Amino acid sequence: MPYLEVDRVTKRFGMFTALEAVSLSIERGEFVCFLGPSGCGKTTLLRAIAGLDPQTSGTIRQDGRDVSALPPSERDFGIVFQSYALFPNLSVADNVGYGLKSRRKPAAEIKARVSELLALVGLPTQGEKYPAQLSGGQQQRVALARALATSPGLLLLDEPLSALDARVRARLRGEIRGLQRRLGVTTIMVTHDQEEALTMADRIVVMNHGRIDQIGTPEEIYGKPASAFVADFVGSMNFLTGRVAGPGRITLGDGLAIDCSHTMTPGSEIRVCLRPEDVQVRGITENTANRFPVTIAELEFLGSFCRATLRASAPEVTLTADFSINLMRDLNVGVGKTLDIALPADRLRVFAGEAAG
Repeated sequence: MPYLEVDRVTKRFGMFTALEAVSLSIERGEFVCFLGPSGCGKTTLLRAIAGLDPQTSGTIRQDGRDVSALPPSERDFGIVFQSYALFPNLSVADNVGYGLKSRRKPAAEIKARVSELLALVGLPTQGEKYPAQLSGGQQQRVALARALATSPGLLLLDEPLSALDARVRARLRGEIRGLQRRLGVTTIMVTHDQEEALTMADRIVVMNHGRIDQIGTPEEIYGKPASAFVADFVGSMNFLTGRVAGPGRITLGDGLAIDCSHTMTPGSEIRVCLRPEDVQVRGITENTANRFPVTIAELEFLGSFCRATLRASAPEVTLTADFSINLMRDLNVGVGKTLDIALPADRLRVFAGEAAG
């Protein structure tokens, strides 16, 4: 039995539908990310699960119990907000122990649990300080410790890292993931940051316009996007317009024919997707499939690699490719240079006339 089941959950605000018949299940101990742009419904779904903003219709079951109509106080979860929501007039220790004190736990038990949690989040000596005396990253650790104090079965994270700078964010996401694995607590994190989702989640739920577009592992979401929206939202992607020429054959732009597996009807308008790192440059021979010449129109230096804008002779066929610094040096790559590339057929994704984004 899944630990958490969301069954056809719909949420309306007046005439606006924020969630439309959303269904998903989460296993015990999983780390799942709700990923999508602003307004896609991910935070609304999290709040419905918590009971903070109950659904209009549908069912939510946690650990076999129907919690659909229960208030937040009767649900088994801890939550960390983007704003931390710490009590400024309470010490760090009192913030962490607040939920335990509300449950009238013995003082000795509270003290021991607070000490344990502060050590767990790397703040063993900060208990007497106040939130204003801590950095943003430290405050977020305190908020995490407070959410875990009551040993909840479900941990909810509402964009917990978005207010932090890039270095702190990268460090904390590793710490949160490591802590979640050690504790084995079922966790849902809302984020609009694809890098956070790809590096932290066991599975990603990609949402758009109040619906789920795809659920899968980070590898599945990145490598096998189920829609043009997912392909465009997660990672960098080339989108090439074309038309189906026949079984296993498509035409890009105005006449560049390539091989590609598809199930589309001949003559259908399509969008072909390919990651910039999947453009093949090395090891190309006369027998390499989907080979054609391009000219390097632009080069953008990005540290460990360069992103090249490539133009084919066929009109409307322009794409980007990521070149390692070693490849740049070995092939003497530069703006204006012509070289052969290939588009590996197994890396191409075809969507029927879908617009990206």
